[in-house]
Amino acid sequence: MKSTVIHTPDAPAPGAAYSQARIAGPFLLTSGCGPIDAKSGRIAGGTVTDQTRLTLANLRALLAADGLDLADVVKATVYLQDLERDYDEFNQAYAELMPAPWPARTTVGADLTGILVEIDFVALRRTVA
Repeated sequence: MKSTVIHTPDAPAPGAAYSQARIAGPFLLTSGCGPIDAKSGRIAGGTVTDQTRLTLANLRALLAADGLDLADVVKATVYLQDLERDYDEFNQAYAELMPAPWPARTTVGADLTGILVEIDFVALRRTVA
């Protein structure tokens, strides 16, 4: 079985040796995505709510490149720079933007540099070639 690279200019360009997303069988797997403006490449400031909204917009762009949307996400992994401080605020923004039934999710504290949140998704594709 082959995998396919997904690339879209509507999400931030990779800053290192990784693909924005890959298709593998019935799944689309994204790399970790953060609050980076896709056009300017600049890291967004603001609150964890602001950064969560931009991060999810970037992930939506990756999903859309394969004809998917947030409802197709089956697993999310979330990294918060300060889990104790930001969890409730993050969770509120996430719950407002992600459609129910929510995907399975793991949320962990991480040593993120310059950002408050990073998220990666596994989505179930609608069609498998």
